Amino acid sequence: MRVLVIDDEPYVRSALQRVLESRGDQVETVGDADAGIASLAASPKDLVIVDIVLPGTDGVGAIGRIRAQCPETRIIAISGGGNFGLNDYRPEAISTRAYLAAARSAGADAALAKPFETRELRELIAQVLARDVAS
Repeated sequence: MRVLVIDDEPYVRSALQRVLESRGDQVETVGDADAGIASLAASPKDLVIVDIVLPGTDGVGAIGRIRAQCPETRIIAISGGGNFGLNDYRPEAISTRAYLAAARSAGADAALAKPFETRELRELIAQVLARDVAS
């Protein structure tokens, strides 16, 4: 499967790339929405994993553009709700839930709060792709 990861945090991009490549996926990573949109225009992907809080165009805006440009591409939104230190992060924060709800409203197929376990990501990918088969 061809996957694009859009996240401004290099360590998140790297971790996601390792997990996805261990599944056998072909993975491209970019640090902002505009680079992601350009990548999709050059080479369609089966799945996009996009962070919501990004510099420039945010993930919600990116999801709308991806959905318009590539309606068949599956989209998983991820968010930690903004810039928190590791000790201050709260996945249940209102901002995290609001960001992920906005992503679903913009057209994301699924959403996942950071931090998440590898198992959670793999299961969510399987669910999103199973919906394609069932359609």
